[in-house]
Amino acid sequence: MKRVAAIDCGTNSIRLLVADLDPATGELKDLDRRMQIVRLGQGVDRTGRLAPEALERTFAACREYAAVIKELGAGPLRFVATSASRDAENRDDFVRGVVDILGVEPEVITGDQEAEFSFNGATKELAGRADVQPPYLVVDIGGGSTEFVLGDGSVRAARSVDIGCVRMTERHLLHDGEITDPPTPAQITAIKADIAAALDHAEETVPLTQAHTLVGLAGSVTTVAAIALGLDHYDWEAIHHARIPLAKVREITDHLLTSTHAERAAIPVMHPGRVDVIAAGALVLLSIMERVGAEEVVVSEHDILDGIAWHAALDDE
Repeated sequence: MKRVAAIDCGTNSIRLLVADLDPATGELKDLDRRMQIVRLGQGVDRTGRLAPEALERTFAACREYAAVIKELGAGPLRFVATSASRDAENRDDFVRGVVDILGVEPEVITGDQEAEFSFNGATKELAGRADVQPPYLVVDIGGGSTEFVLGDGSVRAARSVDIGCVRMTERHLLHDGEITDPPTPAQITAIKADIAAALDHAEETVPLTQAHTLVGLAGSVTTVAAIALGLDHYDWEAIHHARIPLAKVREITDHLLTSTHAERAAIPVMHPGRVDVIAAGALVLLSIMERVGAEEVVVSEHDILDGIAWHAALDDE
């Protein structure tokens, strides 16, 4: 077994996985898996820059993660940064801060690389299962972007498009610096149009309707799943590989789009950092399911973070 650390720094959250991996058998054993909402992408769509307060929130999380990595004695560390840090003019400030704290330079990966990592992390343990048929369409709904990747044992096609939950919220639901709560019908229509255009773009590369199984990743999807399952607390094991029907996703999305901040915050499984962006994230998921023609989504808690860990292990051989 090889002990590695992986960090996935996205637009909305930063996550750590320390795990023991066996490349020969495909076994991955979690030692520590944690997440913080830092909103690194706060305002990037509007200003083109990472906000100082967003950088400080992210660096504070990095300091916590550095202590965990040291305590558990992880070997290779791979730090991957996604949409927000790709877009920002001052991303060098971000890179310097991460190097100072963790001793490694963050890899600001392309959307296609992001999709490949997500696919590998999400599907490695699905191979050979009789109840889940390839090809898989893996959809990773992040804060700034959504990745689509189609494949079976390997990737056939991948595309990243800019329809993350934070980006859609900031682009369409902000008015005079405040989020409209709940969204107006006109705002919802604008989000749907933006998503539809992005799906058209994704479909130029990825044949979305050719998949037998839709696999959904990341916080918007897992939160919708937790609500659908009626959980009174966030239960990783219950959510992992849950199958959520299209009708249930539509029901939850409609509720989120018509609820107030207080009503969304009162949902037992709602992370405080997702209260303002979950409605847009759920709408992205619903729109994808309708476009693909999927009757259900298979939810995976294994995603890009696990894919990063596997790449860290294999690169160290």
